[in-house]
Amino acid sequence: MVKVVQDIWILSESGIVLFSRVFNPKVNEQLFGALMTALNSFASELAKGGLSNFELSSIRFTIYKDKGHIFVANSAKKVKEKKVQYELKVIAEKFFDKYSDVLASWDSDINFFANFNEDIDDSLEDTIKKFQKAFW
Repeated sequence: MVKVVQDIWILSESGIVLFSRVFNPKVNEQLFGALMTALNSFASELAKGGLSNFELSSIRFTIYKDKGHIFVANSAKKVKEKKVQYELKVIAEKFFDKYSDVLASWDSDINFFANFNEDIDDSLEDTIKKFQKAFW
């Protein structure tokens, strides 16, 4: 299976980043979460359903919403958006399967979600392996 997701952020509806796996962080993750929530809210005012993706230079950010949470992933533009949407749906299902009890009585402690990368490792592109494939 080809891994299509490079980085991922899982946000609460209020914009708190519950989980992220980012190889090259350039922005504070909580600031990123607030921005994504604001963009989605703005887009929802303009069009039903809100924002589903946006592009910056060679990267596409894809957004999937489920059960009051926002799942954001970036990928190369050449990867079909439907593939990334499908992968985000799979990740969301794993997230809710693992954390539904925690989310029901969540006290805003994001440390509960810290080890989620172990559950979704098969969905996430490994930058080192990608680099090796390109040059070896």
